[in-house]
Amino acid sequence: MTKLFETHAGLLADAVKAIEERGFWSAFSEVPRSYGETLPEEGKAAFEALLGKPFPLDQSEDDGRAGGEVSPFGPALGITYPRTGIDRLIERASASAAGWAQASVEARCGVALEIIARLNRASFLIAHAVEQTTGQAFAMAFQAGGPHAHDRALEAVAYAYREMTDIPQGDVAWEKPAGRKVIRLTKEFHLVPRGIGLVIACATFPTWNSYPALFADLVTGNPVIVKPHPAVILPLAITVKIAREVLTEAGFDADVIQLAVDAPEAPVAQTLAVHPAVALVDFTGSSEFGRWLRENVRGKPVFTEETGINTIVIDSTDDFAAMCQNIAFSLSLYSGQMCTTPQDIFVPRGGIETNEGHKSLDEVASGIAAAVDALLADPARAAAVCGAIQNPATLERIDKASSLGRIIRPSAPVAGQEGARTATPLILAVDATDEAAYPKEQFGPISFVVSCENVTDAIDRATRAARTKGGITAALYSRDSDLIDKAAGLYAQAGAPLSVNLTGGIYVNQSAAFSDFHVTGANPAGNACLTDTAYVAQRFRVVCVRRPAAA
Repeated sequence: MTKLFETHAGLLADAVKAIEERGFWSAFSEVPRSYGETLPEEGKAAFEALLGKPFPLDQSEDDGRAGGEVSPFGPALGITYPRTGIDRLIERASASAAGWAQASVEARCGVALEIIARLNRASFLIAHAVEQTTGQAFAMAFQAGGPHAHDRALEAVAYAYREMTDIPQGDVAWEKPAGRKVIRLTKEFHLVPRGIGLVIACATFPTWNSYPALFADLVTGNPVIVKPHPAVILPLAITVKIAREVLTEAGFDADVIQLAVDAPEAPVAQTLAVHPAVALVDFTGSSEFGRWLRENVRGKPVFTEETGINTIVIDSTDDFAAMCQNIAFSLSLYSGQMCTTPQDIFVPRGGIETNEGHKSLDEVASGIAAAVDALLADPARAAAVCGAIQNPATLERIDKASSLGRIIRPSAPVAGQEGARTATPLILAVDATDEAAYPKEQFGPISFVVSCENVTDAIDRATRAARTKGGITAALYSRDSDLIDKAAGLYAQAGAPLSVNLTGGIYVNQSAAFSDFHVTGANPAGNACLTDTAYVAQRFRVVCVRRPAAA
């Protein structure tokens, strides 16, 4: 049972070291060519072989089959998936629970690490699946859907392994002096899983956002039911299929992990979440459903990553052009459909000081807009940066948002992507007093340049947005070190991770596994952090058994 653990022990040790040091470390290459010459074509062929057919997953079809995925780039995938009934999902997860819980920490970690390794070898297959369901351009689909997601999965395993092995395993001798006598007990500590875990996935980053919960549940001994978004099923269907294969080969019940497929007209997430047998719920998505979960799921841990308003404050800069370029890329990447994309850009009405001299508010706004135009001028690069729009409702939102302020840069389809659902960034100018416009999340490529009284007002509005609406990222540009230090404390109190003066190849959108803590759980954008000790520790309990020591 521990053979797989021995195979991957070195990788796990490196991961544990990485979470303790928090420097740069990645277990899986983000460079496609490093995977060899054959895997790219094999992955593409494997993806194409799935199209228009029933997906080969060994689960019962109690409610028939479902699957209406349509690529944001145009074609329907034509794949159907087994719809296993809720009662059957719960029954089989429950039946698998005892054997999985009784396995050693090392055995469970070994299985999880082998699943991650096989997922990594399937990175090109998963990349095509992510691309054609979410609308991410292929480069992002490969990196975020593959190796970056695998790093996040490994990070969750490392945290869980460290937390569980902090508890002594085996007999512990306990001796207490009692006058002339010594009371001797033998104690053993049992790690007890909480029960069935439900992982409710989002439509934009189905693997990156789901893997931490999925693997944290698995390694702490909990069976998992994975509920993908009905428009983005394939990446997680592939994941569950690979996981079930590894479990079976390792001698465990494959039903330790199952896929719960539903349809928009017959959702199952709410029913599963409140089911008495479900003990853990993880969710990534809208604040509306996150709020419903928090209000209705009682007596069990609920971990959420929700929506919020990410902000940028511009006070001054030593490199105006590079600042504008950095912001432009952040606004354009995946057409603003990232939970980390900035929305509100706060700028003092009197303008800012730069290496190019004083820039008025309008010059700052036009500088950012011009940088977006330059970035997207080449159609091939625009397609690679923007990708496609996952949900048609986002296009409707862009159209409605155009009336919320003065248009600095209109949104438009990406040139050369006819047949695909695309949109470039819409940039609007508003005054800070116009609180009907920018203080609400506008998901997609929609941003506001907000005119503020001064930089103090700008920082106050930005941090207030994080505290009251939630914020997963925040950025500040300033040449004033005292201002930066003061702002850092204010953003920390608001629970918003702060990036300062980014002008190079790192962007506020990015979150690095083993170093950055994604979401803080300290504002309304989510109540959990990917990944930290609190994220894994609630997924199991420790129960002590004590008895008199043998003479």
